[in-house]
Amino acid sequence: MNQNKLIALFGLILVIVLTVASTIYTVDEREKVIVVRLGQVLRHDDAPGVHLKAPFLDNLRYFDNRILTMDADPQPFLTKEKKYVLVDSFVKWRIVDALKYYLTVGGQESEARRRLEQVVNSGLRDEFGKRVVKSVVSEERHKIMEILTGYANKEAGKFGIEVVDVRLQRVDLPEEVSQSVYQRMKAERSRIANELRAQGAETAEKIRAEAERKREVLLAEAYRKGETLRGDGDARATSIYGSAANRAPEFYSLYRSLNAYKESFRKKDDIMIVDPSADFFRYMKKPSR
Repeated sequence: MNQNKLIALFGLILVIVLTVASTIYTVDEREKVIVVRLGQVLRHDDAPGVHLKAPFLDNLRYFDNRILTMDADPQPFLTKEKKYVLVDSFVKWRIVDALKYYLTVGGQESEARRRLEQVVNSGLRDEFGKRVVKSVVSEERHKIMEILTGYANKEAGKFGIEVVDVRLQRVDLPEEVSQSVYQRMKAERSRIANELRAQGAETAEKIRAEAERKREVLLAEAYRKGETLRGDGDARATSIYGSAANRAPEFYSLYRSLNAYKESFRKKDDIMIVDPSADFFRYMKKPSR
């Protein structure tokens, strides 16, 4: 076999291999495939497995059959109160009709996302326009997501798409509005705090004044009772002294003189000039008197 025949054989083998490779194709469970021949769609519902097509004439278009996520940029929407809110949402979707998907959006995922975003934004605009800020932020948030999922699924069906879920990740006021609300809340809290401080100061003054009044009353009452007890004690002491003096006048006179001596001669250097014949020294001169 000469060299030309060998080259021709290799060429024939190569053509056969390419033809076979161009004829056989596989479909994965995670994919959808359509077969296109000269712009005409031949098949679009091949089951997972190995399939055949016309070599070099038929082209294949593969699409992801899994659930995809479209995370949209936050968009402003006007509420019933004519206030703007920023809505951050995402959509879970998948291709259910490969033929319709190919014919409507050209099989381009970017085009499908663009149209899906338009559908969702339209639904958000309608639903937010019917509600006030309080409702869209908390009260009816779950209801809005249910309505949007149904609406988006119905509209996306025109493109061969099924919308599995629509979720609102965050609903916020615009930055300037948030700052305005924050300042109003701060002013309101400051006003309430000042009122509470004023009320507290007023109550403290009342408590302090009442305590001071009670203190004065208690002191006056204690002083009155003390003076009464002291007067009673002095009266009883005087009565006892008088009774004792009446019973033993001489002893009482002696007792008083001794106390007088004690007080007079308390210190060694005390000096007292008294007439020796004075009655003060009578118990020193004549103790028996």
